[in-house]
Amino acid sequence: MDEAPKHTPAAMPPSAGAPLQQPGLAPSVTVLLGLAAAVVVLAGVSLAREVIGPLALAAVIVIICAPLRKPLTRLGWPSWVSTTLVVALSWAILLVLAGMLAFATAEFTQLVIAYSADLRATADALFEFFTSLGLSDQFTDAITSVLTPSTIVQYATSLGSSLLGVLTALFFIFAYAIFMAADAGRFSRATREFGPAAAPRVRRFADFNSNVRRYYVVNAGFGLLVAVVDGLALWALGIPAPLVWAILSFVTNFVPNIGFVLGLVPPAILALVVGGWPLMVAVIAVYAVANVLLQVLIQPKFVSDAVSLSLTLSFVSVLFWTFIIGPLGAILAIPLTLLVRALILERDPSMLWLRWLSGDNAATPSGDARAG
Repeated sequence: MDEAPKHTPAAMPPSAGAPLQQPGLAPSVTVLLGLAAAVVVLAGVSLAREVIGPLALAAVIVIICAPLRKPLTRLGWPSWVSTTLVVALSWAILLVLAGMLAFATAEFTQLVIAYSADLRATADALFEFFTSLGLSDQFTDAITSVLTPSTIVQYATSLGSSLLGVLTALFFIFAYAIFMAADAGRFSRATREFGPAAAPRVRRFADFNSNVRRYYVVNAGFGLLVAVVDGLALWALGIPAPLVWAILSFVTNFVPNIGFVLGLVPPAILALVVGGWPLMVAVIAVYAVANVLLQVLIQPKFVSDAVSLSLTLSFVSVLFWTFIIGPLGAILAIPLTLLVRALILERDPSMLWLRWLSGDNAATPSGDARAG
């Protein structure tokens, strides 16, 4: 008797209600795509640095001045009055900074002209000294060329050109400040307009604004202290134009970790020219005691606690943002890094460990639960 043919059961079609499973990208591919997208975005930011730099500076200044709006609103003042005062304060800060830089640049140029003969003599003396040590001509030329009047005049001229560019950009920064200050009033109404669903995003950017303000308050406080100490010490040592170097110390204090070196080099060179090695060593000693103690050992800890950013990331951010948007990136490095963290890491719960590595002490499961 013939056996009945065996029928292989046909594959059952997926039910209409079952969702189709789409294969996901491998983690390595996701990382590579993310890195490629970051490179493209950063290349675009670098190409548009002339626009993005002033825009970021205006945003930071408006964020710093924004708390002025709250007490006026509580007193029942019209919104346009509080906005006008925020804009006026923002403009005042910009004009004071620009005036300080203009004064320091003009005085620095006059010093170079006045001490050009001494600079030349010091350069020749250093050339002979390094040559007597048997150092190569290339090394000797590189060291002594720093003290030649033409090099320093060219440096001062480049500073003047940069300052002219900053002053030209002030027009756009003023305009940005007006628009941003006017739109900032909408931020406080976001939760009321969109309900509780918008609260996490509003809180994230409110925390970012608070971190930016704390960072600049800490830096301004330490910068003022360092400027007073440096200015008085240089005046006591007889260094010409101590007010210029005090202003330089204040401005370079906003460059994390390496700012004191930028503020030390010009007065140290001038001390070598007018007083020789002993006076130069005295200036370096003053900066080592005051600036290293305050700016390198104490201030970074206060900054780290104020913005919840690790010391390593603070240092690397200066180099990174200077490479991306130029010298202004050194001053805006911390706010820009905080902005990237707010936009990318703080919106994704899976990035909690990266936030913790960046120095965010609240980035723990229990900390996020309390924040929520």
